[in-house]
Amino acid sequence: MTAFLKMHGLGNDFVVFDARGKGLALDAASARALADRRFGVGCDQVIVIGAGTGNADAAMRIYNADGGEVESCGNAARCVARLLMDETGKSEIRLESDGGLLGCTAVGALVRIDMGAPKFGWREIPLSQETDTKSFALSVVGFADKALASASAVNVGNPHCVLFVEDAERAPVAELGAAVEKHPLFPQRTNVEFVSLLSADRLRMRVWERGAGVTLACGTGACATITAARRRGLCGAKAEIVLDGGTLLVEWAGEGAPIFMTGPSALSYRGEIDL
Repeated sequence: MTAFLKMHGLGNDFVVFDARGKGLALDAASARALADRRFGVGCDQVIVIGAGTGNADAAMRIYNADGGEVESCGNAARCVARLLMDETGKSEIRLESDGGLLGCTAVGALVRIDMGAPKFGWREIPLSQETDTKSFALSVVGFADKALASASAVNVGNPHCVLFVEDAERAPVAELGAAVEKHPLFPQRTNVEFVSLLSADRLRMRVWERGAGVTLACGTGACATITAARRRGLCGAKAEIVLDGGTLLVEWAGEGAPIFMTGPSALSYRGEIDL
């Protein structure tokens, strides 16, 4: 039997394995089975903690619910950082991920993460063709939503497409999100955010996650949201991003600066499973 933790960040939930110093037989098929909410444990992502290299305290591998391995997950990073903080007594943790090195700092019961600087070059996201990533029209068969006339794209460790809508509560997140995720413009697929403005420092965001579907929260999506909004002059350097599962505080000083994300993490339970 293999021990695991069930954790979540604002309802974005994870099955977490500690593989430091031990082998773990996990592949795409087993990740899909674990994520299944009827026949498995159930989660949005499966997280494997490994040994870090250099000055990193640990490494983090991320499998989406569809079994695909992805680069980054801000909510999972907060969960893993909190585990390591509780284990070591440190207030600062450095995590390796395929999306980059993440600096994590305890802020009371919350965790603040330096998510690194966002990338806006069309090849960096990546997109399949040269595009003005600040604002571009996106054609999706079956959808004439005016939000598609002014999409934004950014890489914050993983690719995102941000759509500004009048009311995120009423946006067709599941239907349109699924279509945009696999749009030919995004050769590695994309996460999709539906964003409406509540005030200059408060944004409502709902999300379709690549390989996971509709989730209650997405940390990298919140980071993508503030960059897209700030590039358009819709918000300042600091904003609350209101998700289905709760609120994240996100800060971005502007072009070339790192994004800082602050939010909670929670341990739901501990268990064992036969992999």
